[in-house]
Amino acid sequence: MELKGKVAFVTGGASGIGLGMAEAFGHEGAAVMLADIEKGALEFAVETLRAKQIRAEGVLCDVASRDAVRHAALETIAKFGKVHVVCNNAGIGAGGLLGTTPEGDWDWVTDVNLKGVVYGMEVFAPLIESHGEGGWFVNTASMAGMVSPPGMEAYSATKFAVVAMSEGWALQLAPKNIGVSILCPGFVKTNIINSRRHRAAAYGADNRPPPGPDAPVSGVLTGIPPQAVGLRVVEAIKDGDLYVFTHPEFKAATQARFDRILAAFDKSATSPAIGALPPREAPGLNLPQ
Repeated sequence: MELKGKVAFVTGGASGIGLGMAEAFGHEGAAVMLADIEKGALEFAVETLRAKQIRAEGVLCDVASRDAVRHAALETIAKFGKVHVVCNNAGIGAGGLLGTTPEGDWDWVTDVNLKGVVYGMEVFAPLIESHGEGGWFVNTASMAGMVSPPGMEAYSATKFAVVAMSEGWALQLAPKNIGVSILCPGFVKTNIINSRRHRAAAYGADNRPPPGPDAPVSGVLTGIPPQAVGLRVVEAIKDGDLYVFTHPEFKAATQARFDRILAAFDKSATSPAIGALPPREAPGLNLPQ
C-alpha cells in the first residue's frame, strides 16, 4: 500500500512511537490525525508536524473509552473525509512480581492496551471498508508479545493478545483489501516509563513509585529513536508485512521460545497417553502461513 494522498489516524500520537509513525507517514505524503489523551503534548505535536509541512490535526482521545474512539473517528472523517491507515498504538506499562500488581493496574493495562486496540479495530474497520479504497491497520504489540520477561506479565498478557487478535483480523480483512501489521518493537525511547501520570482515579489509589533503573522497562531510556520505528512501519505497509520487528537482536530469545514449543509437540508425539488414542487428521484451521 502506498501512503501518498492517504489519511492516517494514530493513537498515542503526541509522542514516542505514535509521533514517529505520524511523521513518517507525513513525509510519504499522507495527512495525519493525531489522537492522544494529553492536550498540551497533542497541540505541540500537531504544530511540530505542520512546521515540517505535514498536514496534521489532533483530537483528544482516551482509547479506554469506546465512545471516545467513536468521537475521534467522527472528527477524523469531518476533517479529512475518510481514513485509510489506523495505528492502534496507545499503550501503558504495568506489571510487578506475582501478587504485587494491584487489581486496578490489571484493569488499567487491559482497558488501554487490549480493549483500546479492539475499539480502534471495531470502530474504524467499517469506515475503511465503506470507501472501497482499501486500507491498513498497524497494531502496536511489543517484543513482550513474543516473549514474557518476569515481572511484566500484566503488560505481556495484553501484548500477546494484540498479536493473537491481529493474526485473526488479518485473515478476516484481507478479502476486503484491508491489511494488518503487528508492530513488535523492543526498547524505544518513549515516555512509557512515565505512563502512570495518565492513570485514572477510577482504577483506585496509586501508591506505587516510578519504575527504578533495574525495572524491565528501564531499557526505554537508551532505546532506539521513535523516528526509526516510524520508517520501519512505512516499509512494512509498503511490503504488506504482517509481523514488523525493529530489534533483530531479540531474534535469539524468540527462537528459543519457539524451539521449546516445538520440542513439546515432539514430546507429545511419543507420549504413551496420546499414542493410545485413535489416529486423527489435523483440523482445517485457516491460520497465517
